[in-house]
Amino acid sequence: MFRCFFPDEYVDSTYVIDFEKLYQEGYRGLIFDIDNTLVPHGAPADTRAIALFRRLKKLGFGCCLLSNNQKKRVASFNDAVQVNYIENAHKPSVRNYNRAMEILGTNTENTIFIGDQLFTDVYGAKRAGIRNILVKPIDPKEEIQIVLKRYLEKIVLYFYEKEEGIS
Repeated sequence: MFRCFFPDEYVDSTYVIDFEKLYQEGYRGLIFDIDNTLVPHGAPADTRAIALFRRLKKLGFGCCLLSNNQKKRVASFNDAVQVNYIENAHKPSVRNYNRAMEILGTNTENTIFIGDQLFTDVYGAKRAGIRNILVKPIDPKEEIQIVLKRYLEKIVLYFYEKEEGIS
């Protein structure tokens, strides 16, 4: 019933993902959500995010930020990390997931999406046919509409963890 929302992988943080292994497996494009995936909601790019993107570029990954936020927020974050970006993405619509792959010159076989929300990030990536990694939110302080979605996410994650044998 909830399988369309189940992530392909679920990890504690973006910063624990083994990107070297993903590169060895043939992945070349990484699409990221920003808020609560890379930094707390509304925060500027911090030294950890900047170092991550520097490392990813050095490995040979193409990276694109895909955010439902407006241009001012996304562009200001991107000023520090210097990758491709798409603002006002209307996730979970697949249109901009596909556009991100076009920008990166990748496809559904060699692209991964990383985000913190099931109903926008993961669902959109699944609809676009992209492998996805759900990360736990960095900061529990969120806008009210996201807080409400988190209650529903807990239900889906309960069934996901039960099916995966995670306790």
